[in-house]
Amino acid sequence: MKIYTRTGDNGETGLLGGLRVSKAHQAIEVCGSLDETNCWLGLVRCEITDSDTERLLQKIQNELFDLGSRIAGCLSESARPASFPDARITDLEAEIDRFDGSLAPLKAFILPSGSEAGCRLHMARSVCRRSERQLIALVDSLESSNLTTESVYLNRLSDLLFVLARHVNHVAGMPETSWNADASEKAN
Repeated sequence: MKIYTRTGDNGETGLLGGLRVSKAHQAIEVCGSLDETNCWLGLVRCEITDSDTERLLQKIQNELFDLGSRIAGCLSESARPASFPDARITDLEAEIDRFDGSLAPLKAFILPSGSEAGCRLHMARSVCRRSERQLIALVDSLESSNLTTESVYLNRLSDLLFVLARHVNHVAGMPETSWNADASEKAN
């Protein structure tokens, strides 16, 4: 199978079910942001030495592919992939609680910083939030949609990525940098 097909040379791509849409279509935007989130997680996995955390990130990467296939099929009910189970949200919440339980409670907003893996997790979190916003815009544009679980999943995933960033920074011995609202005033 060749990598190039030439079918997208005029600015269109195919969704599940064969529907052709502009590469700027909202569904393609969501899929692109999910792919970007997934890539950031791949970069983090290169640096993680804890096999438990590495396995969790790999599981999430697979779930992001599942979610992308749901988005790619959102305009064609006949080609719709299997549902996205609510249990995935519960699983994310359990992981948030598990990792957050070992961290000091937050007393202030923190700046994205710390170790390389921690900063990359913050990037993944930020792109995940964009994916969530784009998915909500897509859902709002559709006459009907059953993508509620998927948007809740992305909301919860961004929370987990924040906690994981804090966790890997804690393990690396990197201190958190609190946001100082007056810092920009003092710099001027």
